[in-house]
Amino acid sequence: MLKLYSYFRSSASFRVRIALELKGLPYEYVPVHLLKDGGQQLKPEFRAVNPDGLVPALADDGNVLQQSLAIVEYLDEVHPEPKLLPGTALDRAYVRGLAQEIACEIHPLNNLRVLKYLKHKVGVTDEVKDAWYRHWIELGFESLQANLARGGKAGRFCLGDTPTLADICLVPQVFNAQRFNVDVSRYPAIAKIYEACMEMEAFRKAEPKSQPDAE
Repeated sequence: MLKLYSYFRSSASFRVRIALELKGLPYEYVPVHLLKDGGQQLKPEFRAVNPDGLVPALADDGNVLQQSLAIVEYLDEVHPEPKLLPGTALDRAYVRGLAQEIACEIHPLNNLRVLKYLKHKVGVTDEVKDAWYRHWIELGFESLQANLARGGKAGRFCLGDTPTLADICLVPQVFNAQRFNVDVSRYPAIAKIYEACMEMEAFRKAEPKSQPDAE
């Protein structure tokens, strides 16, 4: 059975959980708390699983995979139905572009270790840290909204009426935005797609509050 090392609030872990649920794949959930004990992801026990000290990590038949986008694409290749990447090269590039816009441009600036560095090393206040967080999400959402609107490819989801890798990345980022009081209604295409995703059981089963380590 697949084994997912995850933290309930981790956006990257959330992406992989969505993919697993969309494909109906059973897996063992192994919680790795990113705050307790100084960060369980930094302990030697987990470093032996993933030397990066990051979640998620996915173990499959003795092989350990890292980085959420790579894991999702692996799952899509090994378990091709339902497809998370579309059939044409242009559509795959479009979906990957949206996914990477979120996972590589927005999310890294707001990752836990960045926020901890800002607070504990740079010495910013919680108010400044939260303002930093909202700034980069809002800037990224402005671009994402424009790309969804101009492409003519969005339907119920980022591409037509079937969820893809792009939606898998969009939903956790909206969760983060809501936690930090970003008004997502200012980005109607994003808000509409998010609502459509959350109507699906797979997305609801993958959300943070549904996880065994949820607090």
